[in-house]
Amino acid sequence: MSKVTIKTSLGDMELELFDKEAPTTVANFLSYAKDGFYKNTIFHRVIDGFMIQGGGFDTDFNQKETKAPIKNEAMNQISNKRGTIAMARTSVIDSATSQFFINSVDNDFLDFRSPTPSGFGYCVFGKLVSGEDVLDKISKVKTSSRYPHQDVPTENVVIYDVEISD
Repeated sequence: MSKVTIKTSLGDMELELFDKEAPTTVANFLSYAKDGFYKNTIFHRVIDGFMIQGGGFDTDFNQKETKAPIKNEAMNQISNKRGTIAMARTSVIDSATSQFFINSVDNDFLDFRSPTPSGFGYCVFGKLVSGEDVLDKISKVKTSSRYPHQDVPTENVVIYDVEISD
């Protein structure tokens, strides 16, 4: 089981990744981490009582260029519970690239329900093993709109790096 530490400006979060249950997703996330892609990106979408999302924008709010989208493995039936990490995507089922979110509460409505665009859900590929206090700190930051984005922290919450430790 792979482990990573997301080092942020508000503290570190350590996660265990579900290599067996979401092999494509874990490999994708680790490849971005190995390439240094996440260095100095931000949590660009924070909704208290829902989730924190990052992995796509630099500190100047420029969207980073990504690799090709991956297959959505939400059929693994792992639930979007508090402290789990899942892939963000568009309304297209297989559109996840680099962006991820960490659930700050149980979000069962994001789970796989059916193989349709509205029911496919979001692939959970790991869970926090430490740093829930950091998740809570990030969840509580002040947010506003930054056209066309909403729920953007007014002060950057920086992801300094995602470090892999096996």
